[in-house]
Amino acid sequence: MMNRFFSRFSKDLGIDLGTSNTLVYSKDGGIVINEPSVVAINMRTDQILAVGKDAKNMLGKTPPHIEISKPLTNGVISDFEVTEKMLKYFIDKVHAQSFTMLARPRVVIGVPLETTEVERKAIEDSAFSAGARKVHLVENPLLAAIGARLPLSDSVGTMLVDLGGGTTEIAVMSLAGIVTWKSLNIAGEEMNKNIVQYARDHYNLLLGERVAERIKMRIGSVIAQDEPLEFEMRGRDLLSGLPKEIIITDVHIREAIERSVRIIVENIKATLEATPPELVADIYERGIVLTGGGALLRGIDTLISRQAAIPVRIADDPLTSVVRGAGLLLDNEDLLKDISLPSANEGSVI
Repeated sequence: MMNRFFSRFSKDLGIDLGTSNTLVYSKDGGIVINEPSVVAINMRTDQILAVGKDAKNMLGKTPPHIEISKPLTNGVISDFEVTEKMLKYFIDKVHAQSFTMLARPRVVIGVPLETTEVERKAIEDSAFSAGARKVHLVENPLLAAIGARLPLSDSVGTMLVDLGGGTTEIAVMSLAGIVTWKSLNIAGEEMNKNIVQYARDHYNLLLGERVAERIKMRIGSVIAQDEPLEFEMRGRDLLSGLPKEIIITDVHIREAIERSVRIIVENIKATLEATPPELVADIYERGIVLTGGGALLRGIDTLISRQAAIPVRIADDPLTSVVRGAGLLLDNEDLLKDISLPSANEGSVI
C-alpha cells in the first residue's frame, strides 16, 4: 500500500553509478543527469560545496580546506557518506520539477561484476539513505546488453566488453545470465595515468589529470591514423618549475597507453578461450559489442577484431548503454526479477 502511495509522487530511476560519471535515467524523461562522480567538500564546515561538473571544474584548483572527492573506486563505493550525499543530490535534482517534498523512487543500479556482498550492501544503503524506497542491483554487462538492444534472454551467445572509467568488464552472456567473464581494474582512468607518467618520463613534464584526459579524448588512438593528430600538452617543467608546453601526437599517446590496451585485448582473448564452443560459434557469427567511454578510443574496435579474429562493433551511444538498460528494466518486471542480484538488506523495512 505504501509502495503505491510513494509511486504516485516519485519517478522511478535507472542509475549508472560509474567511477568517472554518474548517469540517471528517469522513466518519464529519459537520461536526465550525466555528470562526473565528483564532490567538492569544505573540510572546515563539512559541507558539500558542489557536485558533478561544478566539482570537477575545481580539480587541482582548490585551497587546502576544500577537498575534491571521488567517492567511487573501480565502480565500488570507497566513501559511503559522500556517495550517499551525491546520490541524494541527483535524486532530488530529478524530482525538483515535480513539486513534491517526498521523493521515494524505485531504483535500478548497475554494479561491477566483482562486487562483494559488503560492497553491494554499501550501494543499497547509500541509495536507501538518499531516499529510494526499493533498490534493485544488476550487473553492469547485463544492463549494457539490454541498453544495446542485444537478445539477452535468447539461447545464443553474446559477448560484450564494457570499457568504463575504473573497470573493463568482459562478459559472455546467454539466457539472461553471464557464462564466462573477466573484470579488470585497467580502463579509462588508468590510461590517463599512463599519459601522465609518459609525460613525466619522456619530457620531465608534470601534467594534471584533467589535461591527460583531454589529450586522450582529442588525439588518443590504438592504431595508426590516416592523418597525424596533434595537440598541445601543457604542464609544469619538473626541472625549472616553470610552465611548459609541447606539441604531442597520436603516436606518443599510442605508446603511452600501449601496455594497458594490450592487457585488455589479452583478457578478451582469454575470456573467449574459457567460453563453451557452442557460444564461441555464436559470437563468431554475431561479433563482439563494445560499450562504455573507452569504446570511443579511435581504432579500438579494429584492433580487437584483428587480435581476436572476430567481428567487433561499437554500440550506439556506448556511453549511455548501462543507464539505458537500467531504464528499460523499469518497464520489464519479469526480467528485472530474473537478473537482479539478491538483496544484501533482506528483512529491511522499506
